[in-house]
Amino acid sequence: MPINHTISVLVTNEMGVLSRIVDLFSGRGYNIESLTVAPTVDDIYSRVTIVTPGDNDAIEQICKQLNRLIPVIKVANLSIGEAIEYEIGLLKVAVQDENRAEFMNIVAQAGAKIMDVAEKTYTVKIDGTEKDVQTFVELVRPFGIKEFVRSGKVAITKNNQFQTFKKQKENPLKISLKG
Repeated sequence: MPINHTISVLVTNEMGVLSRIVDLFSGRGYNIESLTVAPTVDDIYSRVTIVTPGDNDAIEQICKQLNRLIPVIKVANLSIGEAIEYEIGLLKVAVQDENRAEFMNIVAQAGAKIMDVAEKTYTVKIDGTEKDVQTFVELVRPFGIKEFVRSGKVAITKNNQFQTFKKQKENPLKISLKG
């Protein structure tokens, strides 16, 4: 069974880039488990984080094909190196009055946060690794999950592999004390 790999793609921030990436995947029969896209600290670039299943050969092929796309600057398989991965889950959970204390204890123990309370329904945010989110979902499933949405994975390397901002000649926060 193929395992999920996290691929990080640095692209120029222009129209149609995401479409080209998705077309590459669909045209070759690759699946995308999750996809997140946002500008970097320098707005001329965006970071695309893709989670996709596949064996090492398929992932290597995907990375090579992504590198051929014109707006792509750099591709990294974050599954190989060390990276910090994170995601957010939002759940609407049905909680009966007699189960409220138990539910609140699970929320507190998991480090989740209640975002909204409606009649018999709590909206809760859980964040962390994919495993953290999935574990919380399983813990609250017996209460009755009415709705569940998750952000998809975002990831960043632990080293400077993807430094994307322009170096400034002078620190803009430095205050001159000249006379």
